[in-house]
Amino acid sequence: QVQLVEAGGGLVQAGGSLRPSCASSGFEFSYYGMGWFRPAPGKQREYVAAITWSGGTTYYADYAQGRFTISRDNAKNTVYLQMNGLKPEDTAVYYCAARTAGRGTGLGAMDYDYWGQGTQVTVSS
Repeated sequence: QVQLVEAGGGLVQAGGSLRPSCASSGFEFSYYGMGWFRPAPGKQREYVAAITWSGGTTYYADYAQGRFTISRDNAKNTVYLQMNGLKPEDTAVYYCAARTAGRGTGLGAMDYDYWGQGTQVTVSS
């Protein structure tokens, strides 16, 4: 049974940091690209950051570049999102997702096969 379980969200003041994690099981984690997404008004979930199966390449949405860092530990089947310099507009449920290596660009929700249940990030001003 495939499971992606996010943790590490929470409430933080503007300028603070959080490090959500996503523990995976039920599939060959090291063969999958991983991504973090959040809801976007009027459209599918928008990507926040993505990382290739090896961890060798990462991608970031413009608003995340320079503030967020995606990483993975294939020995622990876990992907992380280090979030620094948080802003109130970053408040959202953050979802992790897994995609078969090579499927699509990894920047669209449609590229992903499996999803977690989400973790709430709330940033107060």
